[in-house]
Amino acid sequence: MSYLTEIEDIRAAIDRFSHSRVLWLDTEIADHDTKNPRISLIQILEDSTDLVGDRVTILDVLDRADLIKEFIAKIMVVPGIEKVFHNASYDCKFLGGKTKVKNITCTLELARKIPYYIAPLPDYKLKTVAEQLCHFPSIDKSEQGGDWGRRPLTEKQLNYARKDPVYTAAIHHRLLQLSHLIHPDPARENIPALTGRYWEIYHQWKILDTEIEHLKERMKQAMLEQDIEEFNGCFLTVQKRTTKKVKLQELAKVIYLSGNSIDLSITLTNDMLKELGDLSKELSIEEIHQKTPQFKTRSIEEDDE
Repeated sequence: MSYLTEIEDIRAAIDRFSHSRVLWLDTEIADHDTKNPRISLIQILEDSTDLVGDRVTILDVLDRADLIKEFIAKIMVVPGIEKVFHNASYDCKFLGGKTKVKNITCTLELARKIPYYIAPLPDYKLKTVAEQLCHFPSIDKSEQGGDWGRRPLTEKQLNYARKDPVYTAAIHHRLLQLSHLIHPDPARENIPALTGRYWEIYHQWKILDTEIEHLKERMKQAMLEQDIEEFNGCFLTVQKRTTKKVKLQELAKVIYLSGNSIDLSITLTNDMLKELGDLSKELSIEEIHQKTPQFKTRSIEEDDE
């Protein structure tokens, strides 16, 4: 691990990493629970074969706005460098903003795209994914909420800081492997094997699915009746939706009287076409045809009846 505190050393490291193809990154934030959080450290790993953090570089950028701007300009906004974070939206807030940064990969978002039956994770925290998908031993996250604004940092803090890019890199590679497994070439899929597996688990799924839906409806009604908004991880919320309607004749009149050229397209429903009757023949109606594939099944037993 290289812990850099001198300005020239940090600038030299930024220049070196500006030529990288992929970087696995993390940040530590001072005063994270206040209105004025500050970047304390930027941790960088270029060699993803490092599983202990020996080749991680830590840049101490606390209250060094010029160095942070240089890092953003030479790395974060450069599209030729892939930057991999876990929960990238959080880190990018401090490193240029999500609208400016380029070529960002978020392992948190990648993990969420893996079907639950393949990766049954209770949550998508870095610790959880690293331990359960990459089989790292129990990870101590006690320093996560530590005081990253004080100097000097402790050895425990630095040891903690160097590990997160290692976990991110390992998670990234594992998720890419899983992604290839769950997105095979449809032209080469084994349809007999797929349909066989489908019917093998269908009845088990049907039992669980209908029980879940029944329980959800019962809980909703019970919590509504007993005026309970939250219990044991279950929440009752009321969604309010406002629908605004206007008579078509009134709308046409307002547009006509305004003298403005308003080019609106209206989707004609079957009810509207019925109401228009023969008048619809006088309209230049644009028809948009779409095909939506639908997967349906029929129990094999039904064919035998």
